[in-house]
Amino acid sequence: MIPSPPRGPRLLGPLLAELRAARGWSQQRLADELCAASGVPTLTRNEVSRWERQLRLPGDFWSAWLATVLGVPGEVLAGAAARSRRLGVAPAVVDPAGSRARLALLTLAYRWAADPGGRTLVGPFAAAPPRHGRPGREAGDQPLSLGVPRGPDEPAGRGHPADRVTLATLRHWDDLLGGGDLAGHGARRLRHAVRGYRRAGPAGRRAMLPALAESAQLAGWLAADAGDPGGGLVAYRLALRAAVAAGQPPLAGHVLASASHLLADAGDPAGALVLARIGYAAARATATPGLRALLLHRVALAAALAGRARAAGQALAGADRAGTPEPGREPPWLYWLDAAELAAMTGRTLVALGRPAAAVPLLTPVVGAPGRPRRSAVYGGWLARGHLGLGAVPEACAVAGEALLDAVRSGSARAVGQLTAFRRGLAHAPPTPATRGYAGLVTAARPYLPSGVPRHLRDRPVR
Repeated sequence: MIPSPPRGPRLLGPLLAELRAARGWSQQRLADELCAASGVPTLTRNEVSRWERQLRLPGDFWSAWLATVLGVPGEVLAGAAARSRRLGVAPAVVDPAGSRARLALLTLAYRWAADPGGRTLVGPFAAAPPRHGRPGREAGDQPLSLGVPRGPDEPAGRGHPADRVTLATLRHWDDLLGGGDLAGHGARRLRHAVRGYRRAGPAGRRAMLPALAESAQLAGWLAADAGDPGGGLVAYRLALRAAVAAGQPPLAGHVLASASHLLADAGDPAGALVLARIGYAAARATATPGLRALLLHRVALAAALAGRARAAGQALAGADRAGTPEPGREPPWLYWLDAAELAAMTGRTLVALGRPAAAVPLLTPVVGAPGRPRRSAVYGGWLARGHLGLGAVPEACAVAGEALLDAVRSGSARAVGQLTAFRRGLAHAPPTPATRGYAGLVTAARPYLPSGVPRHLRDRPVR
């Protein structure tokens, strides 16, 4: 007897795979059954694989035959397909030539969207964690030993002084320093948390899951800021598993929002939009006002960068309705979020949407605020693009110059990377004293740029 499909909203790819597996069929067998039932002999196993991996949605013709062959009501598959479209999962954006870490995180996010309870997601947290170096329980799972490479200055032994750095301290260091200085501390902090989890008893492990998830999220953020997106994605995958196992959807949503930010910076807005939408959809019911606004801002930016202006506008409107962070109600890992930060997030999305006149007033206060050089550098890059969009080249070059210096001060590869789009736009402007002055500043700053800066900014002159 074929079990009935589980109740509740599902994603189509995981649902098809589950229904096929319940019959004991291979993908080739399902393709053969569809061909025999429909009288169309051209469907192959590869197409079934694309459906299950969410690389493509079946059309109305094959959806009807899937319902017939798998013995489920057509509305069940139609509902799953509609949910997949709403989340931006299909057409999916997984590039087979892309990084394995990116593909693994996107796959894990799909599985969380299909199974919000996380029963199929917790992986190594479902039982005693595997020993170092032992493979995970399934292909693509990251063993609990994490796999983050040890830094060249990190001793192999245990008990490193950095293990005593608390999460709160490391977060506040992140206000002042970039990933180039802190990524090693973040990786050590995470390994320390993993060792503690492995040594604890069953009851202790459950209590340690939130701190482990937070450690992995921060390690992923710092690795990305240091110009190591692969290491960041590996850490985010562990963070997502731990947060879901701990029963904390808000933290899991924040993890996916952080990973979305990474993919957006890496030039993958479509992948960023998938992660941001899944994170918001799964966490919004229990998210605080500030977190809800942040998650929607991640959706808005990714949508704007992907050229989906309507979706970006809807997300911005939702973020505005969510309100501002409420002191005492927000989680401790969201201490940095305030009304000024949210306004600046709106500003950069407006720049991406081609609305610089509305963006410049929102970005200017944050860029001019002292004490956070990385934040000033990141938003300074967006503000410079806003001025450039208004045709104010001298103002754009002045802001970009300050942003470049702040990026050097903070040691943030991500902050320097934000200036690449400005450089491309500036290349189309006629030579002026302002453009030549900025080119000279880039030349002078190049030896001091943090490692991980994109090669095209580090090596090519600015005209």
